[in-house]
Amino acid sequence: MSGRTRLHVTPLKQADAKAFVAAHHRHNPPPLGMVFCLGVSDDDGVLRGVATVGRPVARHLDDGQTLEVTRTCTDGTHNAVSMLLSASWRAAKALGWTRLITYTREDEPG
Repeated sequence: MSGRTRLHVTPLKQADAKAFVAAHHRHNPPPLGMVFCLGVSDDDGVLRGVATVGRPVARHLDDGQTLEVTRTCTDGTHNAVSMLLSASWRAAKALGWTRLITYTREDEPG
């Protein structure tokens, strides 16, 4: 794949997701709780990024059908965030949720 890291969606324990966020996130601490989390790893099994998904922070969006991606965090690997977001939506749909939201800060790339 000419210089690009090949990524795979991987299951992840909450403790491992929180540790990755604590070590790599630019400005937010790990979330306190989550409904599920997942990671992306390279062919060598090195964790390159994580996503945590939980109930919406905004109470008016917490309708029982909506989840929120509360953190995405990567080591800068190309396309890792896109892969995490799409995998999060597939997982949420498979679990019966009908809506998934996320936010990007104005000063963040993406």
